[in-house]
Amino acid sequence: MARIELAPGIVIDEDALEERFILASGPGGQNVNKVASAVQLRFDPVRAGLNDFARLRLLSLAGSKATKDGVVLMTGRRFRSQERNREDVRERLAELIRLATEVRKKRRVTKPSRASKEKRLEKKKVHSRLKQTRMKKFDD
Repeated sequence: MARIELAPGIVIDEDALEERFILASGPGGQNVNKVASAVQLRFDPVRAGLNDFARLRLLSLAGSKATKDGVVLMTGRRFRSQERNREDVRERLAELIRLATEVRKKRRVTKPSRASKEKRLEKKKVHSRLKQTRMKKFDD
């Protein structure tokens, strides 16, 4: 069982990936209708052993690339050669998994400073004065 390192600390089994080669539209020259150069990659996060947080985040980031079964389906047909399409789709999957496993820092709640409050109020006064000068005055 071969293992693939997608990112530092993120290693998945080869059997979590399933690749199929399909006919590609686009670049290919004379071979476009004869050679299956496009790659269709299926990635099962459950078989890969991703934790629930990373799996759910991966499926939400994948968007329309995620199936109802919870499998990520990616297609690569950017290049003429099968091998370059295969590398391309694996790199895109690795980037998606890196984003899904990235733990974001918690936001610390802060209060606006006194100077920023005063600056905001001053801007409001200036804007109000500007609008007051634009108004038509009617004499009775």
